[in-house]
Amino acid sequence: MARDLREFLKQIEQRGQLRRISALVDPNLEVAEISNRMLQQGGPALLFENVKGSPHSIAINVMGTVERICWAMNMEHPEELETLGKKLGMLQQPKPPKKISQAIEFGKVLFDVVRAKPGRDFLPLCQQVVIKDDELDLNQVPMIRPYCGDAGKIITLGLVITKDCETGTPNVGVYRLQLQSKNTMTVHWLSVRGGARHLRKAAERGKKLEVAIALGVDPLIIMAAATPIPVDLSEWLFAGLYGGSGVHLAKCKTVDLEVPADSEFVLEGTITPGEVLPDGPFGDHMGYYGGVEDSPLVRFHCMTHRRDPVYLTTFSGRPPKEEAMMAIALNRIYTPILRQQVSEIVDFFLPMEALSYKAAIISIDKAYPGQARRAALAFWSALPQFTYTKFVIVVDKSINIRDPRQVVWAITSKVDPVRDVFILPETPFDTLDFASERIGLGGRMGIDATTKVSPETDHAWGEPLESDPDVAAMVERRWAEYGLADLSLGEVDPNLFGYDIRS
Repeated sequence: MARDLREFLKQIEQRGQLRRISALVDPNLEVAEISNRMLQQGGPALLFENVKGSPHSIAINVMGTVERICWAMNMEHPEELETLGKKLGMLQQPKPPKKISQAIEFGKVLFDVVRAKPGRDFLPLCQQVVIKDDELDLNQVPMIRPYCGDAGKIITLGLVITKDCETGTPNVGVYRLQLQSKNTMTVHWLSVRGGARHLRKAAERGKKLEVAIALGVDPLIIMAAATPIPVDLSEWLFAGLYGGSGVHLAKCKTVDLEVPADSEFVLEGTITPGEVLPDGPFGDHMGYYGGVEDSPLVRFHCMTHRRDPVYLTTFSGRPPKEEAMMAIALNRIYTPILRQQVSEIVDFFLPMEALSYKAAIISIDKAYPGQARRAALAFWSALPQFTYTKFVIVVDKSINIRDPRQVVWAITSKVDPVRDVFILPETPFDTLDFASERIGLGGRMGIDATTKVSPETDHAWGEPLESDPDVAAMVERRWAEYGLADLSLGEVDPNLFGYDIRS
């Protein structure tokens, strides 16, 4: 994979999707305020070239639209992401081919895996400048502080790289880090994440955990690192599968870890097990400030970077945000994998307004009573990332699940709350969800909005209203004759129907 962040910025600039800002801007609050306004409008990526307190520029909102994420994945349309999902699904649960065509298809996937193997770069661009020990000052990195109630400056889109001290297997995650001093930061990760598991193993052996943070990488690699699919492949291999060729890696200067050779910045350090500092509060994806938690302290002793590096960043908050756009793209990738695990599912959608994972809408090809409830229960257990989904709404395959008007119609016309709503109490829950009575423990709701069949109901269902096909065809032919050819019958502005949806 020869492409890096700079090449992608060049690509989106040529497509009119990057704005350079030469005016002096403050990374404290101002950068996020400007970016947030762009995100609300689906606007272009921003490159701040004159940043207060730092000689380096800031790139933000790079993945602020689904269109740009598709470009990052070397695709043009979201639907193409499902092809990638099919490939990953075949690797996750390979099945013996029954036809020659299936064997050929699986062979192509295996060949893609071979091509995706990482390469090595012995003169990496990320080490053009090396700063060590007392000369290291993290304040030179133009970290932003997005909200006035945030505890400090943060890193958000850094690849946090650790290694299992027993097996040597690396983990690449995208975790938030908070600046604590000129050479220390706290890292905020959930206990189930790979980095946290590696730290526990290091603690059991009385060792420090080596850490590398790669900043300013190709967005495609970030998407690979953010894909929590239970497949025994490294994130580097994932990135190679996403991009069609292997990631170029380079060995760090002071720790036994590898990073993308074209990274803009690389921070190298260690975590001493048990050494923690308060982390937070920070604005989170739920739309509120999160709490303060004691988090592992990373002590950095080396920073390398390219000449004139570009710092890539983002921030969390109520959608739309870049993380929500990433989730929409990942939704498309998950779809074939989910179909493979729950065969009756035709399609599923995680609305951005539902924080990209709190509510799921599923369409099924209903064939028997109780199937909607089965599909909802299967969804919750299909993939780890669906563990914290609060609401699952199941509709017929005829419903366009990406049209909220159709979904609301299905709920109101097909649901009896007594019969079709079921609740699972006291299940493991997201600690950032303040709606729960007890933090970390909450309920889930399933809603069966499908057409009911016997014995789900003891009466006949009404016949759906449909146009007479012959009359509909005639009207189509005579449309211009009516003098209506100039009227478009495409997508209708929902505000005409009483909604208040502002662009």
